[in-house]
Amino acid sequence: MEIKPVAILHSPIQGKFGLPRQSGLASSLGCELQLLPPYNREEALRGLEGFDYIWLIWEFSLADSRSGDSAGVPLTVRPPRLGGNAKVGVFASRSPFRPNRLGLSSVKIESIDAARGVIRVSGADLADGTPVYDIKPYVPYADSHPDARGGFTDSVAWKPLEVVIDPQFLSADIDIQALREILSLDPRPHYQDDPQRIYGLSFAGRNVRFRVSGGTLTVVAIE
Repeated sequence: MEIKPVAILHSPIQGKFGLPRQSGLASSLGCELQLLPPYNREEALRGLEGFDYIWLIWEFSLADSRSGDSAGVPLTVRPPRLGGNAKVGVFASRSPFRPNRLGLSSVKIESIDAARGVIRVSGADLADGTPVYDIKPYVPYADSHPDARGGFTDSVAWKPLEVVIDPQFLSADIDIQALREILSLDPRPHYQDDPQRIYGLSFAGRNVRFRVSGGTLTVVAIE
């Protein structure tokens, strides 16, 4: 089967570093889904205005290749939620290192510009330029399972970081609320914990520099 993108997602996050590890965690992060020909026509979007969320099937286009079994597919991965040390099977994780590099994300529809073939969404965990291979409406009666077990995610506590941004940076021409949410998720690799290290996050064309000490992340510059 040959699949081709139906859309390209445009996001303020230009690379892997800083991406939310799941969709919906940074609910203020706004993105645009630009449909590609021949799907950038009103007919393809007819009826979508009646839904609040959509599923995106997309490619982990920035994922590095990994060696694994004879087919080159890793059979086990180290989820960040487990500290980056414990291993689980690839099918018990949402790691980007997958047999077919396909991702699945639920995002909220903010608006639809059918004439331009653009869907504005929020809460995406995709980088700028990510190819999207299919779009499906989120249907609550079939897609929501509030009593379902969550495997290892049920037993591992997670707490967002407190984000401190000096008032001098608040005038930057970027979405500060979305930036706060992304930084609170702790973009660092989970095996790194150096309070003196300065990290750089590319966001909306700016280099956001920060350090983390304990449970507090402090922005030291927005360049």
